Amino acid sequence: MNRLSLNQITTKRWSLPEAVRGCADQGVEWIGLWRDKIAEVGAAETARLLAEHGVRASSVCRGGFFTGVTPEGAAVDGVGMTREAIDETATVGADVLVLVVGGIAGGDLLASRQRVADAVGELAPYARERGVRLALEPLHPMQCAERSVLSTLDQALEIAQEHPSDAVGVIVDEFHVWWDPRVEESIAKAAGRIAGFHVCDQQVPITDGLMARSLPGTGPIDHRRLRSCVEAAGYDGPVEVEVFDADLWQQPGDEVLRQVITAYEEHVAPR
Repeated sequence: MNRLSLNQITTKRWSLPEAVRGCADQGVEWIGLWRDKIAEVGAAETARLLAEHGVRASSVCRGGFFTGVTPEGAAVDGVGMTREAIDETATVGADVLVLVVGGIAGGDLLASRQRVADAVGELAPYARERGVRLALEPLHPMQCAERSVLSTLDQALEIAQEHPSDAVGVIVDEFHVWWDPRVEESIAKAAGRIAGFHVCDQQVPITDGLMARSLPGTGPIDHRRLRSCVEAAGYDGPVEVEVFDADLWQQPGDEVLRQVITAYEEHVAPR
């Protein structure tokens, strides 16, 4: 239980103060924060709430969109936005900023990936000076066009390895990588680079590429096998339960968190 982290999206109905208090009340020591929730109270107040309740931030989500392409189709200044996210991450006391790098720009996949590499190169020193580790999160290939031109751990590692390991790492998110036939080899290659481990299950069948993540134990993913892989690669940090499930989001936050704890104990934690 001391490694379980509630990714804030799992209890979407909860405000940030409610989520922090809820974690403290149920003995969850970590929380993965989302920037829209931080914005509702401010970064300084977020830091105060975490300290008051003895809950630590495992990560902040998110920076990135370096290609300028978002799911909404609007062009964004990914580098400028990520600089702000780095500062915010440092203020709330987290040391990991999750990066969703953006979809394909101008119909050129290779050029889009180069834009990501260039942006990370520009931002890595800035983040490192502030004690923040940039964490590239590859997303499932079905999200390549609009969310992330990085679809595998190998692609994320190719960029991360150009920088010091304490400046740029990768996120291992089960939903996005479990299908990859090279996943175990890629996780081993990521030794020293894993900045976060996110767990959930995949709904079957997938009817919505985003809203298809359920609680561990409800689908085909072998959580303990993947956990053993990331631990063999040296990762011993928080394990975030990150679920996108419209039905779960309708339930009271305290009930959702109880289900998260049960699912984690029964399907993710070591026996």
